[in-house]
Amino acid sequence: MTRGLGAGDELLFRGTISRKWTSLLCLSSFCVGLIFTNRMWTVPESKEIIRRSALELDKMNLVSSSDCALKSINEPRDDIGQVQRIEDAIQTLDKTISNLEMELASAKATQDSILNGGVPSSEPTAKRKYFMVIGINTAFSSRKRRDSVRATWMPQGEKRRKMEEEKGIIVRFVIGHSATSGGILDRAIDAEDRKHGDFLRLDHVEGYLELAAKTKSYFAKAVSMWDAEYFVKVDDDVHVNIATLGGILARHRSKPRAYIGCMKSGPVLAQEGVKYHEPEYWKFGEWGNKYFRHATGQLYAISKDLASYISINQHVLHKYANEDVSIGAWFIGVDAEHVDDRRLCCGTHPDCERKAQSGNVCAASFDWSCSGICKSADRIKEVHRRCGESANAIWNATF
Repeated sequence: MTRGLGAGDELLFRGTISRKWTSLLCLSSFCVGLIFTNRMWTVPESKEIIRRSALELDKMNLVSSSDCALKSINEPRDDIGQVQRIEDAIQTLDKTISNLEMELASAKATQDSILNGGVPSSEPTAKRKYFMVIGINTAFSSRKRRDSVRATWMPQGEKRRKMEEEKGIIVRFVIGHSATSGGILDRAIDAEDRKHGDFLRLDHVEGYLELAAKTKSYFAKAVSMWDAEYFVKVDDDVHVNIATLGGILARHRSKPRAYIGCMKSGPVLAQEGVKYHEPEYWKFGEWGNKYFRHATGQLYAISKDLASYISINQHVLHKYANEDVSIGAWFIGVDAEHVDDRRLCCGTHPDCERKAQSGNVCAASFDWSCSGICKSADRIKEVHRRCGESANAIWNATF
């Protein structure tokens, strides 16, 4: 029979339980307190680190700002110099690209010439440097004019070859072909060329209303055949002093896109049936307006860059009724420098004679009333005698 617990035993048992729970409770409290205390220690440390990081970042920003400020104060000249160097490099690059385009155009024109029948054997095939090419615009019916030019200001035979070799000056009569290519007119020019060897033949159908197209063809072919500084167009009824002309052009060597002649601005003639009528008069504004500035068609010169520009764009350059207006229009939208020199459009004697006597020799002479020397085949010898430069002028000249 089991003996029941007495009052003393019960008290002893409760005391033992209380001590165990008390120890467990104390241990639990200690652990909880330790965890709480660690959390309390960790939070201030994080805030302090963040605070220090913020202060250090502010210091770094302050130092960086000071450095930038110092650099902005001390380096403005360096920035300006750098901009200038960049601009110079861009200009050099533009010039290089322009030169490459010109060389490409020249090579293309040469290729086209070969594909269209080849370069005549009498013309140079090697690309040596020349000073200027003078193209004398002529027609099938102008044999007497050509002979009068050969007898006056255009050297012949050995003298012409010497002028090419020593002075770098090429002179050629410029002509295309007839509507019936290979006909009697073309055969007559072929015979004349075999005798004198002074023609530049174009792939162009001759006609008065096609002068702008002929001039465009001349510049394109000439720049493909000769590497010259200048290309000159002159009519076959104009008297030219070659040495004086060369001296004028040589003064403008620093201008890569020079357009040199006697600049004018005539009225736009809208009335049909009159000479020099302009069918596209409406493009030039109101009735009675004038053309833009352009050189007279009797004689003008352009630099190699402008001749190459014509060669490159010949298929899209618009032709107006008048050749001189067309040429001027082609150079309106480009960076060409117009040079107005009145020695390129003197009158015949007594005008050119009086100027020659005063030491101001004219480069070109003609009669304004005839847009050339009136009856030039008969009168050009007299103009040459009175207004021509000395026989040794071209040989004494340096360009």
